[in-house]
Amino acid sequence: EVQLVESGGGLVQPGGSTRLSCAASGFIFSNYGMTWVRRVPEKGLERVSTIDIGGNSTTYADSVKGRFTISRDNAKSTLYLQMNSLKPEDTAEYYCRAQVAGRVYWGQGTQVTVSS
Repeated sequence: EVQLVESGGGLVQPGGSTRLSCAASGFIFSNYGMTWVRRVPEKGLERVSTIDIGGNSTTYADSVKGRFTISRDNAKSTLYLQMNSLKPEDTAEYYCRAQVAGRVYWGQGTQVTVSS
C-alpha cells in the first residue's frame, strides 16, 4: 500500500524557515518523480515544486522560486522541502504527491502558517 506521510509544518514567523518531510512507503521511491503541492483557502491547489527520480532536475512555481528547495533522499525514501524567507502568503496545507502505476497518491498534508 502506497503511503505518504508529511511532517514539519507549524507556525513560522515571516522571514523564517522550516523544512517539510514526506516519508514514502509501499513503492520503490527511487523510481518515481515527486511533487509538493499546497492548498490555499479560497485559492485552490498550487503545484509548488517537482523533482525527478535522481534529484537532478527540479521545477518551482514562480511564487517560491529562489526561496524553496526541493530534495530527496532515495536511501531513506524521503522527500524534503526547505522553505526559507517565508511570507504570509505561503500559509497553506502542504502535500506531497506521487504518481505510481497510473494512480495519484497524496499524503495527509501538513499545515504551514506564516504569521507574527
